[in-house]
Amino acid sequence: MNVLNKILNFFNHQFSLGKSITFSPKTILIIILVFVLTSLFLKFFRKIIYRTLSRDAKVKFRSVFSFFNYFIYVIVLLITLQNIGADVTAIFAASAALLVGVGLALQTFIQDIISGIFILVDQSVHVGDIIEVEGQVGKVENIKLRTTRAVTRENKVLIIPNHKFLISTLFNWTENGVITKESVAVGVAYNSDIDQVTEVLLKLASENQSIIEDPKPFVIFEDFGDNALQFQIFFAVKSSFESNIVKSDMRYAIFKAFEKEGIQIPFPQRTLSFLTPPKALQ
Repeated sequence: MNVLNKILNFFNHQFSLGKSITFSPKTILIIILVFVLTSLFLKFFRKIIYRTLSRDAKVKFRSVFSFFNYFIYVIVLLITLQNIGADVTAIFAASAALLVGVGLALQTFIQDIISGIFILVDQSVHVGDIIEVEGQVGKVENIKLRTTRAVTRENKVLIIPNHKFLISTLFNWTENGVITKESVAVGVAYNSDIDQVTEVLLKLASENQSIIEDPKPFVIFEDFGDNALQFQIFFAVKSSFESNIVKSDMRYAIFKAFEKEGIQIPFPQRTLSFLTPPKALQ
């Protein structure tokens, strides 16, 4: 009986941290038990939810569930401490300055998490999409709760904080499908045969294996420039991620074809007029 009393006294013994924070071994055991039960409940809840989701949805919502788990653990901890007699208000008051500092430091972190949840919920970006953010183009490889990882055309990893999707303009090149329309502009001399220019451009587009036939390429007479007649050829490609290579190939082909056909690509020229003619060099 004495042994049992000693054990009970040990578990009920109060330890103090400062003037307002006290705890006992029994308190620690209760918190551990509550956390174990909470963990079991969350695992059971996750299994039920996962049964209704597809394989891709499970991967996308895994980060959301992780954030939800952390939130639940914090709430359960506070409720448990309050119910076992701990002064939760005193705990927050004792660490108010620390919490304010941590809150300011985690401001961007929280923005990233909230933005990540929005991305996963509204499905604005998917794995495999070609996106452009702040002039950077990349293919999305992974969407996490805080960051999105994409691979650029130079095979570099682009790590994008998720809050960038809320404060910046996002171009999703593949939102309407993998086929995208591209264009190449070129200027020709004013004495050029415009029908010949159009015919050459369309022929070059039809010979390029990376340009698809449907929708058909077309040419527009864009403007009368200061030094040249401005033309632009529009075409569609299947791989928007490699569109810069296709446009480069078209420029190579246009330069060679125009040189062969005698079509001039003019360069800017300036005429200088002197109010007072310069003296001849002596």
